[in-house]
Amino acid sequence: MATGFYKSLLEALHEGVYFVDRNRVITYWSKGAERITGYSAEQVVGKACGDGILCHVDEAGRHLCGDGCPLARTMLDGEARECSMFLHHREGHRVPVTVRAAPVHEGGDLVGAVEVFAPSIRESQLDELLQRLQDEALQDALTKLGNRRFAEISLDNHLRSFRREAVPFGLLLLDLDRFKRINDTYGHNTGDAVLRAVAATILNGIRPLDIPCRWGGEEFVVILPEAGLEALSVVAERLRALIQTTWLDHEGRKLRISASLGGAVVRPDEDGESLIRRADRQLYMSKRAGRNCVHLDAEPYLPPSIDGES
Repeated sequence: MATGFYKSLLEALHEGVYFVDRNRVITYWSKGAERITGYSAEQVVGKACGDGILCHVDEAGRHLCGDGCPLARTMLDGEARECSMFLHHREGHRVPVTVRAAPVHEGGDLVGAVEVFAPSIRESQLDELLQRLQDEALQDALTKLGNRRFAEISLDNHLRSFRREAVPFGLLLLDLDRFKRINDTYGHNTGDAVLRAVAATILNGIRPLDIPCRWGGEEFVVILPEAGLEALSVVAERLRALIQTTWLDHEGRKLRISASLGGAVVRPDEDGESLIRRADRQLYMSKRAGRNCVHLDAEPYLPPSIDGES
C-alpha cells in the first residue's frame, strides 16, 4: 500500500505506521514501528495483527486484539478513531502508546486500515531521567532504574517535604513471583532479561512524577509523590496487570511473569524504615494470598507462611 515517494515519507516519521488488509494481515511496517516495538518488518509483514505480536492491552490488562481492536472496529464502521493502550515490545516489556486508526479506500472500496502509534511518554523525558541517574552513580546497572541508594535519598527527601508541607505520598514494594524458579530453570541470563523487562514495564506504567527503583534482587520500590490511598491503589493495580501481561520469548516459548505488591501511604511522625516495613508487610500478605495481587495498608499483619519461594 505504501510505495515510492509516500513510502519514503512514512519511513521518515518518528511514529510507527502499519497497514493491514481486510483480513487484518499486516502488509507494511515502518521504520518507526520497528524502533518502537523492537520487531523488524521481516518478522511482522505477512502475519495477522491478532497473531500475538503486539497483543495490545488496556491499563487494566484486558486484551484488545478482539472486540477492542481499533483497526477491526474501523474496518467495520469506516470511522477513524484514537485510543490509548499498551503494546508488547519484542524484549518483553509493555510500552504505552497512543493509537490512531483510519480506514483505507481504493476506488471507493474499503481495502484495509492504517494504524499510526507513538509512545505516550516522550522518550526524551525518560532518557533525561536515566542519564541523570547514570551521571550521579544512582542507577542500577542491570535495570537502568534508580538503585537502592537513590530510593533511600528520594524517600528521605519526600519525608522532609511531608513534615514541612503535609503533602502525602505513597510507597509500593513489588516482588516478582517465583523468580528463583526462573533462574534455576532457564539460567541467570534469562533471569536478568526478565528483570529488565519488568523494570521497563514499571517505568512505562507509572505516573510522570513517580520514582521507580530496584530495591534489590527481584524486588522493586516505587515512590508516588502527592498520592493518597486511591492513587496508590490505581498505580499498583495497573502495574500488577501490566506485568501479568508481560512475557519473554524464550526459545519459542512464552515465559510468563507476575508480581506481588504491597503499599502504604506515609503517616505523621513516620520515618522511612517504618513506611517500608508497613509496605513490606502488605507485600507478604499478597504472597500469602496466592501471589499476583495487591495489598495496601488496610488489614492487620499476619506472619508469612508460604512454601519457601518468593
